[in-house]
Parts: sequence; C-alpha cells; structure tokens
Amino acid sequence: MMLTPAAKAELEKQQYRIIGSHSAVKTCGWTKNMIKGEGGCYKLKFYGIMSNQCMQMTTSISCANRCTFCWRGYKAPVSKEWKWDVDEPEIILEGSLKSHHDLLVGFNGNQNANKTAYQKSKEVCHVALSLTGEPIIYPRINELLDLFNKNHISTFLVTNAQYPEQIRDLNPVTQLYASLDAPEQQMLKEVDKPLFADFWERLNQSLEYLSKKKLRTCIRLTMVKGVNDRMFDKYAEMIQKGSPDFVEVKAYMHVGPSRERLNNENMPLHEEVVKYSQELVKHLPEHEIVSEHIPSRVVMFAKKKYKIDGVWHTWIDFEKWYELLNSGKEFTSMDYMKKTPQVGLSGKGTIDYMPDEVRERYLKEHPEYTFVDEKTNELSFYE
Repeated sequence: MMLTPAAKAELEKQQYRIIGSHSAVKTCGWTKNMIKGEGGCYKLKFYGIMSNQCMQMTTSISCANRCTFCWRGYKAPVSKEWKWDVDEPEIILEGSLKSHHDLLVGFNGNQNANKTAYQKSKEVCHVALSLTGEPIIYPRINELLDLFNKNHISTFLVTNAQYPEQIRDLNPVTQLYASLDAPEQQMLKEVDKPLFADFWERLNQSLEYLSKKKLRTCIRLTMVKGVNDRMFDKYAEMIQKGSPDFVEVKAYMHVGPSRERLNNENMPLHEEVVKYSQELVKHLPEHEIVSEHIPSRVVMFAKKKYKIDGVWHTWIDFEKWYELLNSGKEFTSMDYMKKTPQVGLSGKGTIDYMPDEVRERYLKEHPEYTFVDEKTNELSFYE
C-alpha cells in the first residue's frame, strides 16, 4: 500500500477518495462551480473543456519532489521509483468514475444546482491527471490512457518533468503538461526539493523529449512571489528547449499545507501574473499571449501557428481527436484545433474579485496599480 494510515486519513479529511492502493479522486472546485452555474475553469476558456464533465484524479499519490508551493501535506509519500503493487487499469478507471459520481450526488437535490449541468456531469468527458503526486510513474499508465481514449474521455496529464523516459514512451494524450518551476539549477532545488540528485539533467532531458511530441504540449510556470518570479530570459531558454504549443503562467495559490511553508505575500495577484507574462513573452518569439482567467490568476500563451488568418484556434475539437485516434494514421496538434471564442487581456485584475473592504485597503497600499481607463471609465491595473 502506497499510503500510511495517517496519510490516507489526512487525504480523506481533505475530501480525497482513495482508489485501490495508489490512485485518488477529488472533485475540482470548478466542477462544482459550473454545476452551480458559476462559471468554468481556465481550461474551459483556453481549450474548451466542460468543467462540469471533468474528473480530477491521479494514478500515483507518490511524487519525487516536495515542492514548497504544493498543497500536499508532507505525510504524502515520496519516492524515486515505483515499489508498490500495481492496480489494474480497469479497476482504476471504474473506481475513479464511481467515486467522482458519488462526490457529486449531493447536487441532485441542491436548489443552487443547474439541473442540466448536473445531468451532464454524469457523463465524464475529460480527465485531469493532475490532482496530486506524479501520475506518469504508474507502470501501466499507457494502458489506462488507452482506456480513457476508448471511453471518449480526453486526457490532460501533468508531469513534474523528472521522468524523461516515461515522457518519451507515453501513448497519445490530448494535452501533455510539464511543470517548469525554476529556470536554473539552484533555484529549482530550493523550490521543488527534488529527491533525484540529477534532477536538473532529468528536467532538461524531459524538455528535449517534450519538444519531439507531435500532439499538444504545454509548459506551466507556477509563480511564487519573491521566490521564482525573476530571470524570465532564462525561463524562455528552457521553454524554447521544450518547444511547447502552449505556455501557462499561473500564480501560486496560498492553500492547504503550503501555508505552513509559504506566506500569503508569496501569492501573486493576477495583475502581477500579467506583468510576469508580458516580460516573458518578450523572450519568446514563437509565442504570443492569447488569453487569461482572472479568478485562477493565469495567463495563456500559444505558438503563433495557432493564429490562422488573424483568429486564434486554441480550443480542442474533441470529436476530431477521437476520429484521428481511431484512424490509425499519424496526426499532429494542428489537426484537432478549434476556434477560441474569447481571447485577449481584459484590463481587469484580481482586485475586481475582492470584497469591497479588502479592495479599498489594497488600493491604499498599492496606488501604483490604479489609474482610470479613459475608454471604459474603470480602474485599470496594467502598465
């Protein structure tokens, strides 16, 4: 068993559901929000994921890093190699779907729930393999990916880029993410606290293999204010090595056990994430900033090839994805793209989502962010 009784109890207290001996499911807050009619997550805005039909899970609660910004508790297991029993992919799929539906069943009689959105949630169309741990090290991950594909469940898999061979050998994933938490060796050691002695070499090899992928890839930067929010020219060098279709620059969120390691001041405002992005994109000639999701404090870049006749195509045509998968023919990320309905930066910021009292206090403390936009007559926060 991968989990100690104490670690399992801590996860269940946080509303995780343990599947078999090494997998877990937890309902994403955005899934709940969409069922309540309160909007979807950034993956909806950026890529067309329906949040109410998305399941958040992992195939391995264990990880080879102890990232300072992670919401995992330190009771969660860490390991460089797989040393546990290996559950059947079919058991993981069936158990995950059952637990996911069980966690949502309370919305059936909830007056705040949108009935149509809840009914649609019973059909899972997407899985985010990013909940916790390192899902790519599950020894039968390719078989599970094939099962998801056969069940018309799209796959968004996140890896910490410490397992290059697994990235190289991975079966088709709808979109593959690699985390890039620092642009140089010493900073990465301080931020990720890796178990591998050759962690820097592993990251670089992972980026090399990522660059060879023909399907959709994304590099995610989690920005911790005052820790890794600098050296954007070096970040750009690493990103160019991985040559991802997309880049996401996201704020560290001050939640869970990460609060024991970092302060609230380490969580950037969305305005600051935009500034980071504007600095980074100066060093990425193949990419442009496409969109943002203010509540998540994240900005998305895409390669310019996704801008066709002046129109961005970052959404996924899921029906086309499955058609191409079943065709047996080789295809690329350009073969299943779809027009992006909403793009651009709004000029609004995190502050718009603050309670009035908090907003007033923030404006007094940070007058440099505030000026009136002459076109909209609203406060604006970008340089």
